[in-house]
Amino acid sequence: MSKVFAVKQTPKGVALITVMLIIALIAILATQMTARLQLQMQRTTNIGSNQQAYWYAMGAEAFAKRILIQSFEDDAEVTHLGQLWAQGENTFPVDFGEITGEITDLNSCFNLNALKVDSEETNNNSTTAVKKSPARAAFEELLIAINIEGVGSFEAEYMADALTDWLDADGSISSSGGAEDNDYAAKEFPYLAANNYLASMGELRVVEHFTADVIEKLKDYACILPDTNMNKININTMAQDQPEILVAMLGISQNEASQALSSRGEEGFKDINEFFALTELVEAKIAPEKKQYFAVKSEYFKLKTTASFNNSYFALNTIMKVDDKNNINVISRIIGRE
Repeated sequence: MSKVFAVKQTPKGVALITVMLIIALIAILATQMTARLQLQMQRTTNIGSNQQAYWYAMGAEAFAKRILIQSFEDDAEVTHLGQLWAQGENTFPVDFGEITGEITDLNSCFNLNALKVDSEETNNNSTTAVKKSPARAAFEELLIAINIEGVGSFEAEYMADALTDWLDADGSISSSGGAEDNDYAAKEFPYLAANNYLASMGELRVVEHFTADVIEKLKDYACILPDTNMNKININTMAQDQPEILVAMLGISQNEASQALSSRGEEGFKDINEFFALTELVEAKIAPEKKQYFAVKSEYFKLKTTASFNNSYFALNTIMKVDDKNNINVISRIIGRE
């Protein structure tokens, strides 16, 4: 009787598949490690490029200081548009990028922080009817003068009320158009009033009654001086095509304001008396107390800088103040485009 013996065979196919799976897994891991390494290298490169763009912007700030110092060395008592700082936007090529900068005079526009009433004045008015400050009255006139669609005397008064409450230190509503913590806390996304100075024009977006159209139009005529309610307009650096500021602050017609600005020479007026001696202003019979809101020398300047390095960009807005000895001090820096 014959016997049949089974021969045991090695599962070579299974072993081969296992090896292939291991190799595929190793390949996947290697690919992921390579991708992560490349991403990390690119991230490091981007950080380095952004840092270089930042230092380019800081270099532009240092250069702007030198420009201001040089401008005031020859003419320390008068600031005008014929000086070196007032050359508009300039672009300078640098290694692997460029730097663009522009210096503007913040004393050539209306300071919105001027509506902040001092605490002593607030206490004096607490038991009496609210009296409009000259700055507030001028702000209302400015809103009307710049011809914003849908904004008349009523809307201008309400916006002035809301801005006054946003700036003042108390929690009481100053007038019918005002708004305080209770009003802002009742919104869908609640917040509280600042009860302090504005930090930027963008802050107006959260103030009651101010719309995007109003803010956009107001940007050309108003500005923010940090931590001060001073509002002295330099008549030598006001834009020729913005007579509305004079209309609002002096109570004159736009034609008279335009004529006054056109009478300004390349080096501006030497003093305030020369400006108010103009025929059109003499005939307008400007009140003497209004002269204190004008000057021929500026203290605050703003530098808008955009720096690029490779494919990285950096935007910086610097506010600088010039002291009595013509030293330049940086008051604030805001990173990003406005």
